[in-house]
Amino acid sequence: MRLDIISIFPEYFTPLDVSLIGKARERGTLDVRVHQLRDWTHDVHKTVDDTPYGGGPGMVMKPEVWGEAIDAVIGDGTPRMIVPTPSGRPFTQELAQELAEEPWLLFACGRYEGIDARVMAEYATRLRVDEVSIGDYVLAGGEVAVLVMVEAIGRLLPGVLGNAQSAVDDSFAPGSMRNLVEGPVYTKPPVWRGHEVPAVLMSGHHGKVARWRRDEALRRTVQNRPELAAALDPGTLDKHDRKLLEELSFRVEPEDMAN
Repeated sequence: MRLDIISIFPEYFTPLDVSLIGKARERGTLDVRVHQLRDWTHDVHKTVDDTPYGGGPGMVMKPEVWGEAIDAVIGDGTPRMIVPTPSGRPFTQELAQELAEEPWLLFACGRYEGIDARVMAEYATRLRVDEVSIGDYVLAGGEVAVLVMVEAIGRLLPGVLGNAQSAVDDSFAPGSMRNLVEGPVYTKPPVWRGHEVPAVLMSGHHGKVARWRRDEALRRTVQNRPELAAALDPGTLDKHDRKLLEELSFRVEPEDMAN
């Protein structure tokens, strides 16, 4: 996969040289290219922004600079273009999986009040352009959001994770655990400062371990993300699930339940 990132702060992306993403780059699984937006300015101050039409606070990133930068980076190619913005569609595990199947992604990191909207309109005529938000909060720029997305996407590529099953068991991964957050995890020693590892995890009984993990995922989802629990597909819940949800005082209408 090729990833191009355009930003006025290329130094933000040094973390992509380490850990799993760094190793994937060394192996050639990920081809990451970071570009300085100011390289396409033509004034002594390397200006990339100007005052907004209609008034208001802040500055808006200029379309001319972005247009020259994107044209130079993509040439005649057709990457999928991702623009991080709080007003975009939510970045989810499902979207990460979708993007992991693309051969080429281009990330455009906005700053200030954002990028002139005509840039997205222009490239939407040639590319698939997605405005994407990593959460309901505002950052100083798109760089941190791109780091989040690149790691989430990159770890789904074949060969990036040491154990491919890790991605299958993730929170929000497709399958029977979809829309459930991951439960607690443990390692050696079996007792630490008086805290014991749950006996079922040392039982060697794979069926019981799987049941315990699902129960704990349901518990944690109800506690930390009740909106996800409310959105669970009734068809994926068995009698044990329903009983546990009742014990957690999480109300589910029996007539809406399957199995």
